Amino acid sequence: MSRLAGILGAIWDFVVGDDWVTAVGVAVAVALTAVVAGAGAPAWWVMPVAVAALLTASLRRRQR
Repeated sequence: MSRLAGILGAIWDFVVGDDWVTAVGVAVAVALTAVVAGAGAPAWWVMPVAVAALLTASLRRRQR
């Protein structure tokens, strides 16, 4: 069981890292991309906008 816990911990650390807010933002952006694409609208623009917004927010939080 400790091996499984170690693997899950490594995956969590890789995905979330030090900034869980950005990880949640990426998950929301992926879901929003799926919703927009499912509605039949072009969804290519969602991720670049989300990345720019999340990077800006992350840098501002780090700067404080």
